[in-house]
Amino acid sequence: MKPYVLCHMVCSVDGRIWGSRWRPKVNIVPNLFERLHDQMGGGSWLCGRVTAQEFAKGKEPHYPDTDRTFPRENWFAQREAKAWGIFLDAHGKAVWARKDIGGDPILVILTESVPDRHLAGLRADGVSYIFAGKAEVDLAAALETLNRELGIERIMLEGGGGANGALLRAGLIDELSLVICPVIDGSTGGPIVFKSGDADLGPAPVESMTLVSHDVLEGGTMWLRYRLRSTAAG
Repeated sequence: MKPYVLCHMVCSVDGRIWGSRWRPKVNIVPNLFERLHDQMGGGSWLCGRVTAQEFAKGKEPHYPDTDRTFPRENWFAQREAKAWGIFLDAHGKAVWARKDIGGDPILVILTESVPDRHLAGLRADGVSYIFAGKAEVDLAAALETLNRELGIERIMLEGGGGANGALLRAGLIDELSLVICPVIDGSTGGPIVFKSGDADLGPAPVESMTLVSHDVLEGGTMWLRYRLRSTAAG
């Protein structure tokens, strides 16, 4: 059984998610993303590797070498948490030098290809980890592990576009919360809500989208919530 996955994103009218490029700046509502996250009940949240490296505090390119070897088995610094900060980091790129974000303990989803030094570093930092795949992350298996091992029943998927695109392609997103701000990026190549690599993979495997709610927020911001049904599910 997998957790319910709610993808929550704030974007410009042209679907871009890099807020520093949005114009006019006066139309950007401060802390809107976090406020709506809490309004929807908060809880555990999931982000991709690029976002992981933005949160990580380590300055070195990788953890120190070690002579120790570790089994490729799930390891938890703790089991109880009101909410987890979960990150996709298939090949172990983020050097955390921290164990939580805003009080939410960090858990990373790895593949068995990560070096032992990375596992040693995660343990030293008090960062929990699970394995899902040998060289590439099996997203469905990862979600099932989170539910089975930690009892996580809902996850807020919160970017970036690569992580969102991967879960969309895997048919694992149950609901989309899309906040469209009255701003424009207008760039070419900027990060977008859903990104599935540079190759054209064809249409997303979405069978239906049902509007659950729509609200006009301050300054003309639109908040849309859709229930998704995917042809890739199951």
